[in-house]
Amino acid sequence: MKFSNASQGRLDTCDNRLQDLFEAVIAAGHDCTIIEGHRNREAQDEYFRTGKSKMKWPDGKHCKIPSMAVDVMPCPINWSDRKGLEAFALIVFATAAKLGIAVRWGGDWNQNGKSDDERFFDGPHWEIVEPVGTDKVGS
Repeated sequence: MKFSNASQGRLDTCDNRLQDLFEAVIAAGHDCTIIEGHRNREAQDEYFRTGKSKMKWPDGKHCKIPSMAVDVMPCPINWSDRKGLEAFALIVFATAAKLGIAVRWGGDWNQNGKSDDERFFDGPHWEIVEPVGTDKVGS
């Protein structure tokens, strides 16, 4: 299994660790679509204005080059399937652990293992976690 050209192009805008992670996820047979990697200023401003992001340009991890965040949906895409996103998150976390890649999921910002206590659930969002003192939370 591999990404479509469109998904691969979006993933190519991301940090190599995110590329390695999601290429391993799909290679293991877990079909998914890359919704967004790098986000330009116009898109970030729009997402902030409409409440889809809590971060202003250029603070969001999607705004970096390469992007330190990626939005990924398991297939088939169902935006209202929170349980499906939670199941996919377990797959991504297990794959990240095998690869030694530290990530944060937008469904569990506080990283306590629960997604039902989040004020802002962003199930497709994944970001690289940098060492303490260098990380900024947000999409």
